[in-house]
Amino acid sequence: MALNLDVVGRKIGPVKKEYDWKDLVLYALGVGAGFGDLDYCYEHQLKVIPSFSIASVFEFLAEAGISSNADLSGILHGEQDIVFHNPIPKEGTLITEGKITNMFDKGAGKGALVVAEADTYHSNGQKLFSNLFTLFCRKDGGFGGEPGPSETVEFPDRKPDFEEYAVPSADQPLLYRLSGDIFQLHADPEFAKASGFEKPIMHGLCTHGYACRAVIKHLFPGEPERMSRFRVRFSRTLYPGTPIITQIWKMEEGRAFFRTINGENQETVLDRGVVEWLDHEDMVRRQKSGGIRFDDRVAIVTGAGAGLGRVYALELAARGAKVVVNDLDGAKGPADQVAEEIRSKGGEAIANYDSVATTEGGQAMVDAAIQAFGRLDILINNAGILRDRTLVKMEPENWDAVMDVHLKGAYNVTRPAFIQMRENRYGRIIFTSSAAGLYGNFGQTNYSAAKMGLIGFMNTLKLEGDKHDIKVNTIAPVAATRLTEDILSPEILAKLKPEFVAPFVLYLCSEQCPVTGAIYNAGMGYFNRVAFATGPGAVVGSKDEVPTPEGVAAGFEKIKSLEGAMEYPNATAAFSPMLDAFNPKKAQTTEPTESGLTVKAIFDGLPNAFQAEKATGVDVVFQFDISGAKGGAWFATVKDGACLVEKGSHSAPTTTIGMGDDDFVKMISGELNAMSAYTGGKLKIGGDLMKSQLIEKLFKF
Repeated sequence: MALNLDVVGRKIGPVKKEYDWKDLVLYALGVGAGFGDLDYCYEHQLKVIPSFSIASVFEFLAEAGISSNADLSGILHGEQDIVFHNPIPKEGTLITEGKITNMFDKGAGKGALVVAEADTYHSNGQKLFSNLFTLFCRKDGGFGGEPGPSETVEFPDRKPDFEEYAVPSADQPLLYRLSGDIFQLHADPEFAKASGFEKPIMHGLCTHGYACRAVIKHLFPGEPERMSRFRVRFSRTLYPGTPIITQIWKMEEGRAFFRTINGENQETVLDRGVVEWLDHEDMVRRQKSGGIRFDDRVAIVTGAGAGLGRVYALELAARGAKVVVNDLDGAKGPADQVAEEIRSKGGEAIANYDSVATTEGGQAMVDAAIQAFGRLDILINNAGILRDRTLVKMEPENWDAVMDVHLKGAYNVTRPAFIQMRENRYGRIIFTSSAAGLYGNFGQTNYSAAKMGLIGFMNTLKLEGDKHDIKVNTIAPVAATRLTEDILSPEILAKLKPEFVAPFVLYLCSEQCPVTGAIYNAGMGYFNRVAFATGPGAVVGSKDEVPTPEGVAAGFEKIKSLEGAMEYPNATAAFSPMLDAFNPKKAQTTEPTESGLTVKAIFDGLPNAFQAEKATGVDVVFQFDISGAKGGAWFATVKDGACLVEKGSHSAPTTTIGMGDDDFVKMISGELNAMSAYTGGKLKIGGDLMKSQLIEKLFKF
């Protein structure tokens, strides 16, 4: 087994975690808080320990370890560096996305480092914190990679300014693991021994939480929200019940070093600790400027000389973006005025006069962004024109003019922009549709067709951009018209302004936007999603007969029904119900019947799944203990290139696999990832842990 170097740069997530005050309190209790820290444990006056951020990313961390193909019996947490952008709210949903960024080789017998980075956002739109994880893979060194950087923290040559003594209970890991870190190493004595330890060890991140509480207590007591960074290296393992001492050296206002030592033998268990915190003035500034930001992002807004485009450009710039303000009018026209307005407020912007209606204009626009700012992250396709006519009076030139600006124009700018975003592995693209395209509007066949065409454009581009973290969405803004001016009240008209649309567009342009390929109506501060749903339909005739119009008429009520309608992510998925209609076994949507895949059927078919050509020199006995009403015990003996499967228990198995019957069936059928099941506690492995990994090699299900 070797590290999978191909996963470097591959996106992980989004990983979502819903939480409320009970989760915060459970975490606090898991890291030793109690009546002495009641603010962390009582919902009526609750404060959040910043290191709770770790509890939201356990799944991300597990996925990083699994996808790297590290030997799980030798994996330990190496380092953790957290940067806090905003205080953690008391409830909500945390959304985490990131990637493995590096793999470093410390040499054969010395281990390897897997480095991953992730950003976490709250469901309120705020970016809360960023994590840099380093996993120490004890058994995976020697693959010939770079050794990686080496950083040190020089502790002052003086006694610590503060010391905090604590004694985690002998059962502390059992409580801490309820926050999500349920790796067997911290609870299963046999697994711990197989991994080289006397007994289950403390979670390094549990000790990490103790240290976090300690530095807050002594440096900025009662104000955990002031923490801006918390970095630590995990040096040695610690057994539960061992006293610990966190030593703290204040280096300057807003910065301190710390370490945590074993209170019995004085060994350092947490090393190179760095904590930083904000003063009260910085806290006020953060509160004012917090939330969704676009610092270091570059945006193009087409048709930005007035109306919606102007407001998009101004608001993006106000939140840190560098903006290319595109409008057809030449120098000293609206584009220049908007760009100058941005610069007068301290922002960065350039005016651009290229036409979206030509491929040359679209390319030149993107080139201008790259030349001025070095990259491109956001594209808002906002430029548009109207040439309203009924179809009978629609001249070809008016049809073509609208298509050239709206549909072809979106292509002309989006294609070169997408190429840049793909290289950067990040992008946000907004198309502007209309109610006329979604629902129809008299006298606008050209406009409606173009606007609906953008939906098809988005539906495919979302698929092409997904693996590059390019999210593509469509907005249908609602604005005031001459008609609405005559029938709506002044109060309503006042809300039909671009300012009431822009916030939603900015959210879709942000890093924390979780969706792609979606359509939204937006206006007056009211937003809703538009979706295309496909009804379940009906079969007319039989698979051996051509249906008749009369048969269609007879079944039309069922054909047109949208009861049970579903959205589909792509054309292939949308085609599947038609195929399933003639494949009753596949079409089952209820619980599997006795005729479906069962535990017994799996073991009956195990000899046929055996790949003898891969069993050279293999001599193992796999014991399977499957719990549940449909489970049982089986063992598979692999020796001399042959496989024998027998019911019952072997007297001396090499490896024992324990699992519930339903989960086992899901794992074999591909619905449940084996590594995820293992790290999540659904799959138990006893005996020779390494030999268990031969199962995937020897059997093809």
